[in-house]
Amino acid sequence: MANMKSLAKDTAIYGLSSIVGRFLNYLLVPLYTAKMSAESGDFGIITNMYALTALILVLLTFGMETTFFRFANKEGENPQRVFSTALIGVSTISLLFVAMVLLFITPVSNFLGYGDHPSYVSAMAMTVAIDAVRAIPFVSLRQQKKAVKFAALQLLNIAVNISLNLIYYLLLDGHDPGYAFYINLVSSTVITLCLYKEFMGIRHGFDRQLMRRMLSYSWPIVILGIAGILNQVADKILFPFIYKGADMKMQLGIYGATVKIAMIMAMITMAFRYAYEPFVFGKTRDKDSDYVQATAMKYFVIFTLLAFLCVVGYIDLIKHLIAPDYWVGLRVVPIVMAAEIMMGIYFNLSFWYKLEDKTYWGAIFSGIGCTVLIVANILFVPRFGYIACAWAGFAGYFTAMLLSYIVGAFYHPINYPRRSMSVYILMTILFYAAMHYGRLLLPLWASFALNTLMILLFVAHLLYYDLPVSELPFVGKFFKKK
Repeated sequence: MANMKSLAKDTAIYGLSSIVGRFLNYLLVPLYTAKMSAESGDFGIITNMYALTALILVLLTFGMETTFFRFANKEGENPQRVFSTALIGVSTISLLFVAMVLLFITPVSNFLGYGDHPSYVSAMAMTVAIDAVRAIPFVSLRQQKKAVKFAALQLLNIAVNISLNLIYYLLLDGHDPGYAFYINLVSSTVITLCLYKEFMGIRHGFDRQLMRRMLSYSWPIVILGIAGILNQVADKILFPFIYKGADMKMQLGIYGATVKIAMIMAMITMAFRYAYEPFVFGKTRDKDSDYVQATAMKYFVIFTLLAFLCVVGYIDLIKHLIAPDYWVGLRVVPIVMAAEIMMGIYFNLSFWYKLEDKTYWGAIFSGIGCTVLIVANILFVPRFGYIACAWAGFAGYFTAMLLSYIVGAFYHPINYPRRSMSVYILMTILFYAAMHYGRLLLPLWASFALNTLMILLFVAHLLYYDLPVSELPFVGKFFKKK
């Protein structure tokens, strides 16, 4: 239980930076959607551009985040040498990337459909390169368990970004979507400068032999990362190429805005991952490591399902985060959230091949899942539009999750509490069905009352069977038996 409390503490701190930070970032969604109508398609430009940069970021970091954790915890390896080698390698790749984009800015901009606005492309290229470089100092903070500093810098990044956006789009009444990219470049630069102490670790030099070993470990992770990020952004990248309707940018903007609501699940998964990776890699030699993974999986499933019910239960309140002309896309929210839950489960399942240095399995699973997603997008988006993007993501994550579970059960079987988790999954399906039909048939106040009852029943089951009140932080001491 002490291990779970330690994991929960770190998850809470990382969650504060990711969830609060993402929530503050949500302030930009109503701002953008208010300043950029769905019909204009300007928010579609932002959606497409950020999807591209997410993919490029995976390529530039080249799996060095997970690789750093693995090698920094290996016997006989110098963590400082591992850090400097990773930092120099990523920095070199990032500088070459920026140089090539700026050198060929005209053809690159024309290919992406931004020939009239090449500055959008150059600004985002520089931003993603800076983010790739600073990812290594950030991962070092996680490895050193400096969660507070990590969270503070992440929140500062959000604060700078939001402040500059408010100044331009609200105070100056701007409308140009390109300023979102210029502002992002400024905020990324500011936070990178705040990591100057961590960058001093570069003095430990570059070890070619070490880099070869790290690359041998990381290349399957890169493929895994590419497939993983494509599962998240391929639809937004491919949409302009495969959907030929005149409302292409409008549909992409609606989809991008409503998906933001579903991203609360991505926040929870991100917070869990930030704490879970260093935690699990640090316990590889413990006898109870499999039990820890099984228990962590159980509570991850429980709390993500609870988050799912809370979002769909109060969607008529949450929808005000975006402008009314985007509400037509709210039907994708439950689908995308369910897909994110499966992605989180897949991440939990992935540790069997990471701990046994068989990362090529991750490349296989994610590659197959990504193929399913891309094929589904190509087949169905031209006919059904953005709703097909949501279902394609669902199918891709489900495929990768299922394959990882089946193969993992053969190579590294872990006794997951399947029966207990199945109960929560069944409850969620039934409660969601009640919420859905209640929303269609009942007045708004009655629908909210029903949804609240469903959520309270879920929480009551959790507190009775799996999370006794006496074990809760702060309030638990009042319920302990004397």
